[in-house]
Amino acid sequence: MPRFMMIVKASEDSEAGVLPTAEALAEMGAYNDRLQKAGVMLAGEGLRASSEGARVTYSHGPPVVTEGPFGGEAKNLIAGFWVIRAGSMDEALEWARSIPFREGEVEVRRIFEASDFPGSS
Repeated sequence: MPRFMMIVKASEDSEAGVLPTAEALAEMGAYNDRLQKAGVMLAGEGLRASSEGARVTYSHGPPVVTEGPFGGEAKNLIAGFWVIRAGSMDEALEWARSIPFREGEVEVRRIFEASDFPGSS
């Protein structure tokens, strides 16, 4: 069964280190429980603000490390993710539509499997 990543886009609040409310945490816990009980959740985590991270850039020379925070719009950064198993993109989107968010954005992408590449068995 294919795997999908549901990528939670960052917000100004998440980049400022604002933690979810107790109510939001309870809702997310219940959502994660549903994913687990359905047997589809493989992983899921929230990420700290980019100010606590770093980027490694590769460009025909030694890798360059850039400490966060990263400039630009928060929506171009990642605040968290889930990795789920779903029978199709439609099924993965059904799970994404049921995330208890009131605002924000989640990107859903299928993960490559070894069998997707030529010569793999």
